[in-house]
This record gives sequence, C-alpha cells and structure tokens, in this order.
Amino acid sequence: MTLFDLRDRSRAARRRRISVPRRIARRLVSTPWVLVLWLTVVWVLLWGDLSVGNVVAGVLLGLLVTALMPLPRVSGRLTFRPLGVAVLVGVFVGQVIGASWQVIGLVLSGRAPRGAVIRVQLRSHSDLILSGTGGMCSLVPGSLVVEAMRNAGMLYMHILDVDVAGGLKKAHTDVLAQEERLLRAFATNDQLVDAGLRPGWSRRAGMLPAPSVEGAAADAPAESADSPADPHTRTEGEGTV
Repeated sequence: MTLFDLRDRSRAARRRRISVPRRIARRLVSTPWVLVLWLTVVWVLLWGDLSVGNVVAGVLLGLLVTALMPLPRVSGRLTFRPLGVAVLVGVFVGQVIGASWQVIGLVLSGRAPRGAVIRVQLRSHSDLILSGTGGMCSLVPGSLVVEAMRNAGMLYMHILDVDVAGGLKKAHTDVLAQEERLLRAFATNDQLVDAGLRPGWSRRAGMLPAPSVEGAAADAPAESADSPADPHTRTEGEGTV
C-alpha cells in the first residue's frame, strides 16, 4: 500500500463524515412538517391530555411515520389566487347550505327521488384538479362520485334527484363549473389555457375560442331523433335518457 492510497482513503473517510450531517440536514429540510404537526395534533387529541410528553411523543411518531411511509410526490405545479380561492369557498359553502335544504325538503315531501348517474368529461389533465372536483362535488348533499377515471379525466356522478338538481344538463354544468372554480383558484396560466379557459381568477374571463374545423359538421353523422344525448347517462327506473 502506497502513500497515495492512504491519502485517498483518508479523503474518502473525511467526505463520508462530512456527508452524514449534510444528509441529515437535507432530510430535515425535506420533511413534511405540516403533516408532522397534523399527526402530533391527532396524537394529543387521541390521548386527551396536552402535556409535554404527549407532544414530544406525537412529534417523534410523526417523524417516524413520514420517514417509513412517505407520501408519493404529486406531479404538476399549482399556484394560489386569493380572489379565486375566496370565490371557490364562498360558492361551495352556498352550495352545501342550499343543497342541504333541498334534500330536507325532498325527504319531508315523501316523494320518491328520481336518481341518475351522469358522465362528466373534465377539461383539466391534472390529477389534483380531478380529485378536488370529485371531492367537492361529493361533499355537496345530493351528489356523489361513484367512479373517477384518472387516465380519461372523467367522473361518474350519482344524482339523488334529477328534479332537485335542476335536470341532467344543470347537474352536468354544475360539475364543470366546480372544476373551473378550482382551476381559477389554483391552476397556472398554462393549465388554464390547456383546459380551454382564459387566464384569470374570475369566470368572467371566459373560454378560449374553439378551433374551427371546416367541414366537421358536414362529415359528422346525423343523429337520430330518438337517440340518447349521452348513452352513459342513466336515470334510475327509466332506462337511458
């Protein structure tokens, strides 16, 4: 073993000693502290005793959970528009309150509900927007997501009563409007354009002009008068509508 070999080994050992603190610091920076804080709060609430020991145990447990079972990285980039978020929250609260009274009225009327399952093709290609739209629609009384197709960007919604929802077209439009409010609250300008929307926090910004295809109407097959508008829209007890 030469002197150069000993020198190289000593340098490698020194690098390993230096890299250990760097790895620890990098791990601490990348730790999801919001999730650790939430797990600590849940731990303290489960014990029902706010003490130093419970808080320390909750933090250690949160660090252990996030280290052993890390959440997958979410693809995509989002932004934050305060006015768009305010509109999203305000409209959502109004929808929850209004739909609650509508469901109460339906129950008190004693009328049998006429439910339906509708298919809604979303305009965004973001998994976060798909999940957010489905979750917020399910939280509104009278509607529930029964299936979400991630690759196709499609939601299948169960409507408790078509008449209360204002009809199938109104229910379909409400889902797309919910998606648009989410997009205008959190999506980037590129994501808005990709979804066919003009950038901006308000729905008044409108849609982008659809690309004109000459001869598309002439080449499209004629639709029969008695053919369904959407073969994937089904009303309970009445077949396909």
